[in-house]
Parts: sequence; structure tokens; C-alpha cells
Amino acid sequence: MTKSNETLLEVRDIVVHYGRIEALHGVSLAVQEGELVTLLGSNGAGKTTTLRAISGLRPLTRGSVWFEGRDISRMKAHIRVAEGLIQAPEGRGVFPGMTVIENLEMGCYGRTFPTRVEHREKLDWIFDIFPRLAERRSQVGGTLSGGEQQMLSIGRALMARPRVLLLDEPSMGLAPMVIQQIFGIIADINSQGTTVLLVEQNAQQALSRSDRAYILETGTITREGLARELLHDDGIRAAYLGVA
Repeated sequence: MTKSNETLLEVRDIVVHYGRIEALHGVSLAVQEGELVTLLGSNGAGKTTTLRAISGLRPLTRGSVWFEGRDISRMKAHIRVAEGLIQAPEGRGVFPGMTVIENLEMGCYGRTFPTRVEHREKLDWIFDIFPRLAERRSQVGGTLSGGEQQMLSIGRALMARPRVLLLDEPSMGLAPMVIQQIFGIIADINSQGTTVLLVEQNAQQALSRSDRAYILETGTITREGLARELLHDDGIRAAYLGVA
């Protein structure tokens, strides 16, 4: 997909607290239409908190979140979903007693399709991206492998027809071969037109597939730039890739 100069999502100087603890200290970032942008950081850096603030699941102490040119800082989380700001959560969050098809259909909740034909086309597209899910369409989510559950979580989010897809640690707990497969799928989804904000700590996989990236350390953005340049930065390689 051709990248656009239109900024779909912008976070402006947000501060977030958990009680008296300040978790984010003025975080700012932007995602343009068609981009795949990574927010990279280690455990405890504030990555998930940032996504929760963007999604409306965590209130802001200060700052603002803008989506498609509008300030949505006070918008309820379910309204943000209806507007197209869709998150595949950390830990996958599949419904273990529901089948693959039923899990995918849950992604449509609050995001109705104009016609049944478009609904069917979207489902077929997801099964094209994730043929493993097509094979297991009648299997309950709780019996899938970790990698299959991650595919199901992403597929469910895609059923909501996101304007921006928020992915929280999609590689967590997966085998290296499966991680490579998942990141390949994310890049393919982006190339087919879905704008993505990816939260990760797997620097090699994330930066090698992203357009731009932000480095988050203890609640503060410390670096930003083109992903390919950050991938070859000695400081980042030492911190995240174990390469001095």
C-alpha cells in the first residue's frame, strides 16, 4: 500500500498514573495512514499502558489522543472501537469455549457490515491470511496452540475492519519459528492496506518490518526514527539484540 501523509493516530504528551505512580511521562507519537509503526521497549517500559490509553481503557492524567483529526481523549473505549481503533490484546484473549468461527464473529460486535456479501468476503480474506484457522474453523479456541490463538486474536481484530490495528506483544510466549510466521503475516496485512501500531520487545523482527519506530524506556520516548536506521543503531542493537 502507498503510504499517506495523513496522520490517522496521534498521541500528544500523555501522562498516565496508576495511583500515585506515574507510568507514562509525556509520551508523544504519530501513525500515518498505511504505515506499520513499532513502539519498542523492554518489560515495564510502559508499552501496554500506552496502548490502553490509546484504546480508552486507561484514563489520561494529562495530554490527548487524536484519531482522524479529532480529539478522542474523553471518548469511551467501545466508541473508539466503533470508529475503527481496534486492538488485539496482550495475552490473545480468545474465548476458550467458542469455536474459531464464533471467536471471529465476536470481532464484528459493534461494527456491523453493510451487506452479508461484504461480511463473507472479509471472513474469506481472513481465512486466506490464516489458512490454519480455516482448517480449525469448528475447533474451540481453548484447544488451539499458542501461535494459532495469536492468529485468532489478530483475525478477530481484523473482522472489526480497523482503521488502525493496535497489536500488543504478538510474539509473546511463541516459539521462534512461529514468531517469524506471525511477523510475516503482520507485514502482509499492512501491505494489503491496514495501518498498524505494533507494540513489541522483539527488536529484530519488529524493526525489520516496520516503517518507523519509537523507543520507550521507563515511560519516556527516548528515540524515534526510520525503523531500518534504528535496527542498525549500535545502542539499540546492544540493548535489544545483545550485539555490542
